[in-house]
Parts: sequence; structure tokens; C-alpha cells
Amino acid sequence: MHEIVLDTETTGLEAHGGDRLVEIGCVEMVNRILTGNIYHVYINPERDMPQEAFAVHGLSAEFLSDKKKFAEIADEFLEFIAEDTLVIHNAAFDIGFLNAELDRAGRPVIARDRVVDTLALARRKHPGGGNRLDDLMNRYGIDSSRRVKHGALLDAELLAEVYSELLGGRQATLIGLVEDSSEAPRLVVSAPIAARPRPQPLPSRLSDAERDAHGAFVTALGEKAIWLSYRDGDGKERPAG
Repeated sequence: MHEIVLDTETTGLEAHGGDRLVEIGCVEMVNRILTGNIYHVYINPERDMPQEAFAVHGLSAEFLSDKKKFAEIADEFLEFIAEDTLVIHNAAFDIGFLNAELDRAGRPVIARDRVVDTLALARRKHPGGGNRLDDLMNRYGIDSSRRVKHGALLDAELLAEVYSELLGGRQATLIGLVEDSSEAPRLVVSAPIAARPRPQPLPSRLSDAERDAHGAFVTALGEKAIWLSYRDGDGKERPAG
């Protein structure tokens, strides 16, 4: 299963009110494991940067002035996401901006049914709790010390960790990605490690008195007591199995 975890930064909150995308960050997951394949781009919004937005992500109009416009990166972005499922936190916001930009550039828009909204997942799993990305990172003990300001690529990487936790926890230590020349990357479950017998068995924790008391109890149960099948010929109990 291929999924793209995606985040954006913008000049504001109104996708159809003059605000524009300024950054896109994507990380690829195969069977819920990060592959290391990323897409990251800064975008010239062709407008000024409101102070409120600059305070969030720190991207100035001057910094973005020599970056490509969205129409110039639209095809490479669409090639990266292909037909994969998109994992986004508060997806309506990001998809609203992406589709506004795609429509403006004359490219096909992203269908809503290919998007997983982690905010909706979090609200179902943690009703009544804080479900911002910061809240979820704190809940799951994910290190957010690098997140001084919002950044699309870093937030996508952190969201990938949150997404794994929302689905039941990270299992990366149990599996490994391998490459095979005849097929796409796949997951292989490690073979179980056989238990090694102890060189010297542990001594019994039962005292002789406890063992005798149990023997008397089993005898009192009668000839059909199941415990009798676990006794050796000398009347001592033996391990099951």
C-alpha cells in the first residue's frame, strides 16, 4: 500500500480569497513504513506575505520571490503523488488550497475520496481531547523539539509518526523493507527466534510441604481427576506438554 503524507504552508486561510500556497512537503510510506522518498518545494505566491502567516512559518515574500510559481511545479507534484492515498491533518484546508492552485494552473484537481484526514481519525479515537498536531505528538510522546516554526516537510514527517500511532502503534522494529529486482518494495516479517533451553533448569519454587499438600488435594479429587495425568509413575507431578 502506497500512501503520501502531505502538508502545506500558505499566505493565509482563504484558498479562494486571495491566499496562496508557499510550501508543499510530502513523505512516502509503503505499508505504513517511511521509504525515505520525499517531495519538498517552496513556491512563489505572487503576492505579499501577511505578518500573521510569516509568524507561523517564517517564510518571507523576499525569500520566496525567486522560487518557482505553482504552475511551474504542478506537473512534478502530480507525478510524485500519482494515484496514491493522501494522508493529511485537517485535510479540507490543504486540499482546498491544492485544488485552487491546480484549477488555476489548468490541472486536474484531487478527489476527496483519496484523502485520509488524520484530524477525523483523531477525533474518533480521542473524543473530547486536543487533536491538533502538537496535541497528538504530546499524547504519543513524539519528539517535537525541531518544530520551532511550522514547516511543510517537517510537519509531514511528524504527521507520519502520528498517523502510525493513530492506527495502533509503530511496528518498524518488527519488520524490514527489502528491495527485490523483480518487484516493488515489500515488507518481510522477521522469522521468530527459537527459545534457547537453559543450561541448568531453575530450581522449583515449591517447598516439599506445598508439594505434599497439593498431592493430597489431587488424590482427594478421585480417580478421574485430570491432575493425575500429569503425575509420573512415582507419584510426582511432571510438567505439562
